[in-house]
Amino acid sequence: MNQPVVPDSALTAGHALVVVDVQRDFCPGGSLAVPDGDAIFGVVNAWLQAYHQHGLPIAFTQDYHPQNHISFKARGGLWPPHCVAGSAGAEIHPAIGIPPEASFFHKGVDPDQDAYSGFEGRLYDPAHPAEPGPGLAEWLRQRQVTTVVVMGLATDYCVRATALDALSLGFAVKLVRAGVRGVDVHPGDSERAIDEVAARGGMVL
Repeated sequence: MNQPVVPDSALTAGHALVVVDVQRDFCPGGSLAVPDGDAIFGVVNAWLQAYHQHGLPIAFTQDYHPQNHISFKARGGLWPPHCVAGSAGAEIHPAIGIPPEASFFHKGVDPDQDAYSGFEGRLYDPAHPAEPGPGLAEWLRQRQVTTVVVMGLATDYCVRATALDALSLGFAVKLVRAGVRGVDVHPGDSERAIDEVAARGGMVL
């Protein structure tokens, strides 16, 4: 397989890479596996390596739910338990090459509040786990980021919400089509999500 190409236009000052929820539970074998979720690993790793080499900001978002989260079926939500805080399922998949400078944003930590968008997450500092840091938008602006490159899981839920929030907050968005996969509860949901991002002004690479 050819190495995925990362365009030079996405490796310039003002860009940041936002990798959405590439967690064990959303990958094959996980409790809420996205079909073919592991098919994006090569693309994600190529972009991570390129951003690392160029010294550009890298953010991972993670669902990080309490055991009684409102999104779980036991509480009337849509989903089986997934990405429970501290569990193996909440970890970034081990096939993802995490650069040492990457930052992590935990979302969905309030048991009574759903959170699909990475912009609802807060910076996680393992040295101070009980003290959430800034939100993703603040973190990006601190680094003079104007454009976010978005990829990850799932296209029709957390990727969509993250990309649309980025646009609403004034960031330019580049969505990497080869770097996303969706759930498609309703056939075509993923393509509709990509079309919606494009219609709102996002660029689909």
